[in-house]
Amino acid sequence: MTQSAPPRSITVRIAAVRLGKSIKNSLLRGRLALLACAVLLVPAASIAADPATVSFSLDFPNSEPEHYSISVTSEGHASYECSARTLPDSDERQTYQAEFEVTPATRARIFDLAAQAHYFEKKVDSGNRKLAFTGSKKLVYQDGRNTHSAEYNYSNLTAVQQLTGIFQSLASTLDYGRRLAYYHRYQKLALDEELKRMEARARSNELIELQALQPVLQQIYEDTSVMNVVRARAERLIEMSKNGATRH
Repeated sequence: MTQSAPPRSITVRIAAVRLGKSIKNSLLRGRLALLACAVLLVPAASIAADPATVSFSLDFPNSEPEHYSISVTSEGHASYECSARTLPDSDERQTYQAEFEVTPATRARIFDLAAQAHYFEKKVDSGNRKLAFTGSKKLVYQDGRNTHSAEYNYSNLTAVQQLTGIFQSLASTLDYGRRLAYYHRYQKLALDEELKRMEARARSNELIELQALQPVLQQIYEDTSVMNVVRARAERLIEMSKNGATRH
């Protein structure tokens, strides 16, 4: 007996079901493929998003401050921290921290010099043990993939010498901020001499990135309990910082 063929409507329904399953499986495979790509791409994207950082630290016992470190990112954000005596003749110590934005010129100069120094992958210290000790210094370069560091007392590399000079000038500037904040809070009569010294050094281009001190200078300028001569000095330094007084 010959078996009759299934009705056309049933055949169409079977084909539709099979097509639906095929489409569903294709979509599922596509989603899994996209998910796999996303998982593979996330780490790379995260690495690319991380800014590079150049850091400098100095440890020099019996100096002021005896320890400080400065970090500058490729986006221009900087941080400073130090440990120092509250006053030159005091045994009391304080930890001071500040965050600020460096100018594009300083940021570019720092990273250009780091590149010239091969990101501190190679030997940096001169190796000359006869030289006077000027503090234990350390430079660190870090990005999403690499970290390189070098410790030294003195370096013969011109790029490292210039980097050291920039960071030490930054530290000198920022330490004025530490002392001004302390004097403004506890010893306002000491502000005039401190600002006088700071203004003289700023005019002789010994300080850089004065805009980092704008917050504390603004507080002093706006404080009517402070002597007018002090407020006038603070105002002049604020104007100098706006004019971009800096050197490299």
